[in-house]
Amino acid sequence: MTEPCDIKASCHCGAVTLTATLPYGFADAARCTCSFCARRQAAAVTATTVSVTVTKGADDLSVYSWNTHTARHYYCKICGIYTHHQRRSDPAQCGINLGCIDGARPWDHDPIRWTDGVNHPSDAD
Repeated sequence: MTEPCDIKASCHCGAVTLTATLPYGFADAARCTCSFCARRQAAAVTATTVSVTVTKGADDLSVYSWNTHTARHYYCKICGIYTHHQRRSDPAQCGINLGCIDGARPWDHDPIRWTDGVNHPSDAD
């Protein structure tokens, strides 16, 4: 799907739910090669940060951030599932875990491309 769409997503246990708008639909599903994302391995799709609304369980979210503290990765404190993150490359965008989106089937989007997070422009001197 390449048309903009609104989605609902949740963690595994259902304690955290969110809604968001995907301006590119599922067309930009990708994984990142940065040191954190390469370990996490979750494919994400782009949402506008202003459209992301935690509709349930905001107090059940934990956040992980390091280095520049621009990227903020959100996880359910109960089941540990990564739901979304605010992007370092563009804080006006969030990555939504494709596997958390209601009705999404990540395997239908294979092959999922990889983005170069190792050579991030913010790391250049």
